[in-house]
Amino acid sequence: MEQKRFTKNDSAFTCAHCKKEVEPMGTSSRNHCPFCLWSLHVDINPGDRANECGGQMRPIRSEPDAKRGFIIIHKCEKCGEIRRNRAALDAKTQNDNRSLLIKLTAGNI
Repeated sequence: MEQKRFTKNDSAFTCAHCKKEVEPMGTSSRNHCPFCLWSLHVDINPGDRANECGGQMRPIRSEPDAKRGFIIIHKCEKCGEIRRNRAALDAKTQNDNRSLLIKLTAGNI
């Protein structure tokens, strides 16, 4: 039986890093804070919330992508795993901090 690789999970949450309230994205699943870009290591496959690590994932860099905007690279502070996540620039509310994405891309953070 084929397993789904993506589970839509668009819930509001409080950022574990900056403590700001994050609203649902409205178009897909939000997996990181739009204000500080930090994430939590909670997924094995996008949206499944099946990873027991739970560590905070620091945004270590961002890469521009012609089709997808920006890709944020996160590194888990607990286990060291590195994950790639699409930036949310087309959300109905709370788009990702574009100036922070540019600073990450330039290596200024």
